Amino acid sequence: MPIIYLSPSTQEWNMYVTGSGSEEYNMNLLADALVPYLVSNGIQYTRNSPDMTAASSIRQANAGDYDFYLALHSNAAPEGRYGEERGIIAFYYPGSTEGQRGAELIAEELRRIYPLPQKVSTRATTTLGEVRLSRAPAVLVEIGYHDNWSDATWVEGHMDAIAQQLARALTRFFGLPFIYPMDPVGGTVAVSYGTLNLRDRPSPDGTVIANMPSGAAVTVYGEWQGWYVVHYGDLVGYAAAAYIDT
Repeated sequence: MPIIYLSPSTQEWNMYVTGSGSEEYNMNLLADALVPYLVSNGIQYTRNSPDMTAASSIRQANAGDYDFYLALHSNAAPEGRYGEERGIIAFYYPGSTEGQRGAELIAEELRRIYPLPQKVSTRATTTLGEVRLSRAPAVLVEIGYHDNWSDATWVEGHMDAIAQQLARALTRFFGLPFIYPMDPVGGTVAVSYGTLNLRDRPSPDGTVIANMPSGAAVTVYGEWQGWYVVHYGDLVGYAAAAYIDT
């Protein structure tokens, strides 16, 4: 199953014009909203912490083996134009085919909910460390301008919708179906003989990543067309729902 590095902003000094808090605070709220969508779609993640920096986040990510690096930020207009800009920009590193593809998917999904879809764009950059230095395909998405009242209030009032669209982009990136979150449910594998396959995608053709014996305890986080998204031990995958009692 895919695993991403999730890096909400650590910039506690960039304050929202609404007084709701900092860029760091609001982007961590967005990350909080995104996590249930990641879990329900079988996307594993490691997340930075507010006491880290962009540099330490990059180091931590590069020390692991991640399929994607997603940095969550909000923007600010240059000096002399405070409050005058609006929009969303998904940045990627030039030459990174997968980074560009991820940025385009994120922009496409966010256009569906942002009130000014023509102002949602992608942009190649060599100046942002989180896309330049990441070993994994990386996107840094600037979600609105926190010095613009309309953008700031839009972000604050649409955390769940933004998180959902980000998750939709990630499932498209990884070739997975999108599954709405559900409250986690404990389950038990119930097969009459043999074991139940845990697969990397909801298909009989999916790669088997574990064999779960009858009676094994699992946690179910989502359901799609007869398949459960299942946590089994340290693994996340898909299993046939007919053979799990909840």
